Amino acid sequence: MSSTQGQTIRCKAAVAWEAGKPLVIEEVEVAPPQKMEVRVKILFTSLCHTDVYFWEAKGQNPVFPRILGHEAGGVVESVGEGVTDLQPGDHVLPVFTGECKECDHCKSEESNMCDLLRINTDRGVMIHDQTSRFSINGKPIFHFVGTSTFSEYTVIHVGCLAKINPLAPLDKVCVLSCGISTGLGATLNVAKPKKGSSVAVFGLGAVGLAAAEGARIAGASRIIGVDLNANRFELAKKFGVTEFVNPKDYKKPVQEVIAEMTNGGVDRSVECTGHIDAMISAFECVHDGWGVAVLVGVPHKDAVFKTSPLNLLNERTLKGTFFGNYKPRSDIPSVVEQYMNKELEVEKFITHEVPFSEINKAFDLMLKGEGIRCIIRMDA
Repeated sequence: MSSTQGQTIRCKAAVAWEAGKPLVIEEVEVAPPQKMEVRVKILFTSLCHTDVYFWEAKGQNPVFPRILGHEAGGVVESVGEGVTDLQPGDHVLPVFTGECKECDHCKSEESNMCDLLRINTDRGVMIHDQTSRFSINGKPIFHFVGTSTFSEYTVIHVGCLAKINPLAPLDKVCVLSCGISTGLGATLNVAKPKKGSSVAVFGLGAVGLAAAEGARIAGASRIIGVDLNANRFELAKKFGVTEFVNPKDYKKPVQEVIAEMTNGGVDRSVECTGHIDAMISAFECVHDGWGVAVLVGVPHKDAVFKTSPLNLLNERTLKGTFFGNYKPRSDIPSVVEQYMNKELEVEKFITHEVPFSEINKAFDLMLKGEGIRCIIRMDA
């Protein structure tokens, strides 16, 4: 039994005090887990663009002071009342969305959008009692998407933790808890390209490269990467991308360019930018009769998707996806096993590593568009 079980833990956390200002390493108090909660010792975390987006707080409600972070790997320190399927010492990946296993969504084979634990970016407290488990000198520090992994210890609802193989290296598989799984699942679980088919991927950031990796694993023969940043093209070859299109190089809509390249359109497309024009292009570039387009990127809340209904009547299919249609507790352990079985390459997504004390360097790298994923070592 952990000597800290039931005790408040003092540890280091990177606190975002206000929008756009560097994070500050502070000593915080982390309260014990309450009903259906788990306290986790975070060993490795990484920076996802979503963290930066909410740190900048340009397009949503600013919630500060806050502990960001949601892509991570750690070990269970203690569990709260009612937790039966996790125990101290278990290796876990926190996930920004959850699986209560009891709601209609969780019981449906077709959905992973849990009623209780679906992502809520505005909520800065725990569901159980609407209070925070973090504090500094008695003043609460807010949570982020139920995970807050930029802390040596954090408290998470049991439904947002995937128990994984303890032999899996946490400094590698931690990136499977958000972006990589989102892109991979969008292709493998939703687009479902057939062997020998053609796939267009819009946006070659981490999620888009993971979508391309999914197409490679599925055996697609042509994987067309679409991005406005030509510097991304060379790196994308490592993820199976065979051809590249930069929309800036053409005077016609990119969907027309792709249709000409592919004799009428690609079999599948996956959109990973969140820009509405790219979403429309991704839909309109798939082949009539059987083409499927999958939207992954999150658009501006006022964006409107416009296309001719004939595109649908001509038997093109438009789909959306959330976290690659993976159920966090049920499915993510098997994604980790894909890595362990060498079916999925994770290392090529990891381009940088920094100690926790230099976490702001990870933000600088992402703001400059350098690298894909930066691992943050909590013990350094």
